Parts: sequence; C-alpha cells; structure tokens
Amino acid sequence: MLTDEIKIKTYAGHGGSGVIAFDKIKMSLGPTGGNGGNGGNVYFKGVSDLTALNKYKCKRDYYATDGKIGGKDKSTGHAGKDLILTVPIGSIVKNVQTLRVYEITEVDQNVLAAKGGRGGRGNFFFRSSVNTTPKQAEAGKPGEEFEFDIELRFIADIGLIGLPNAGKSSLLNELTKADVKVANYEFTTLEPNLGTLDKIVIADIPGLIEGASTGKGLGIKFLKHIRRTKTLLHCISLESTNMQADYNVIRQELGNYNQELLDKKEVLIFTKSDTISPDEIKKKIKTFKGRESLMVSIHDFESLEQLKDRVLQTAKK
Repeated sequence: MLTDEIKIKTYAGHGGSGVIAFDKIKMSLGPTGGNGGNGGNVYFKGVSDLTALNKYKCKRDYYATDGKIGGKDKSTGHAGKDLILTVPIGSIVKNVQTLRVYEITEVDQNVLAAKGGRGGRGNFFFRSSVNTTPKQAEAGKPGEEFEFDIELRFIADIGLIGLPNAGKSSLLNELTKADVKVANYEFTTLEPNLGTLDKIVIADIPGLIEGASTGKGLGIKFLKHIRRTKTLLHCISLESTNMQADYNVIRQELGNYNQELLDKKEVLIFTKSDTISPDEIKKKIKTFKGRESLMVSIHDFESLEQLKDRVLQTAKK
C-alpha cells in the first residue's frame, strides 16, 4: 500500500571539538590545536518515485554524522557527512517545531531540513601577542533536531476520477505506459497510479464511492491527491443503470471534501462504449447534453486517439 503520510525526526550532526595542543619541537610551545569539523546537515531531496515514503514506515529517527575533533597539527577535523532523505515530488514537508512548510515540486530539489553544529575552535585560534600559549579550546556545537510531518500530494496535470469499475485504470494503461492491475470487481486499484503522455502526468485516483469524504471506502485517503490536478477526466461507465446518479455521487464527494475541487476543469468520459448499442448510448447521455464529453472504448483505437488529442489540447491550455 502506498504510504502518503509519515512522521519522522531528524538529527543533524554535532560539531567536533577543538583541540588544545602545542609544538614542542626546538623548545617552542606555540599552539597547534585545530578546529573541530562541522556536523553534517540533513536535507530532503525530491525524487519521482511515488513509493519513496514507504522506507520511513519502520524507522522514525534519522541522523547525519558528527564532525571529527581537530588535529594536533592545526588541521581542522573532517566535517560530518550530510544525510539526504528522498521524498516524492508533490510532498509537503512541515517542521513541527517551527511550523515552516516546504513544498517539494521538482526532481532533485534540495531543502535544508536541519543544520549541523559548528565545529569548536582549537587553541591555535586563540593565540595572540599577549597570550602565546593559550590553553583553551571550544566544544563543538550541537546539531539541530526537528520533527517533520510529510504528506504526499500528487502533482498531476490530469486526474482520472469516477466510481470503481468505471474503467479508469484501463484508460490509464492505454493512454500511457502504466501497467496497472485491472479486474472486474470494485477496488482493483488500491493506490493511485501515475502515467505520462508526452510529458503530461495523468493520475488514476481510486476508490471514490458515496461517503468517501467521510471516510468510507478508500476514497478519503486519495481525495487530497485531486487538489493539485489541473483537469479532471470524470469517467462514467455506459454499463451503469443510472449514469446521472453515478456522476452526482462523485461530484457530491468532491464538494464535501473541498468546494474548490468543483471549480476544476472537467471533461466527461463515457467509458465502455463498445458494450451497448449507439441508440442506447444516445438515450443514456441525454441528461449530460451541453457538457464537454467523449465516448471511449479501450477496444476502439479511434476513440482512444481522440481522447489522447483531447488530453494534449487540455493540458496545453
């Protein structure tokens, strides 16, 4: 199952301590203690893998490495290694302590989550004309520690919505190179799937049923992923005995969850057009007259090409 919400705690590395040391060669007592290395930072990095949050399910705490202590020859200790935590693009990362929110919208986007502690200064730093043999050095500073809530919200140009068995997954497979499991029963799709058509990202949003906005079925888990889609392709099966009611159920759940979803551009996709006669189709779609719509069958190459053209045109607007 896709993990789209997670809570983790990050620990940046502590700075290494400075050193007290002296050069005793030729009776010289000059200070030679070096500075400690800085602690490693913690970063979030955007990746295209939608399952990237899954790896955080069984582990809560993540540590960058500490800086090393300074050398006795004025050398600075090695800096701690940075920790890079990958999250899917579309992730909202919230710092629980500071309430600062980061949006990860691009692959390879880096966000500094926690800064490593500064290395302490060695006694070579404290030398002066009036103190030629300083016997002081600093301890390294602690790294930042923060807790983060991470929520995945898809970034898709097109969202496929509709009741279970409306044919969304089949259409996604035909429009893109996605390989989504398809079967003739409800909730075949247990998690959202993405595919691309000429760099246009299409998301199959599963599990919407009546009551989804209040937690029924799978839909409440995925309604939030519709918020970032630019256009909705509302799939309605021509095999349905009451297509208008099917349409109304989905619109009601969208509105109950967030009224803004009702303002998104919507194209009606009447699916499975190969299953009934043309005369029956005309009767069934009467109530949708005047709405932007297409009739599609995955077994009709021409209708699929028309849908691809419509998707491309819609995405460019």
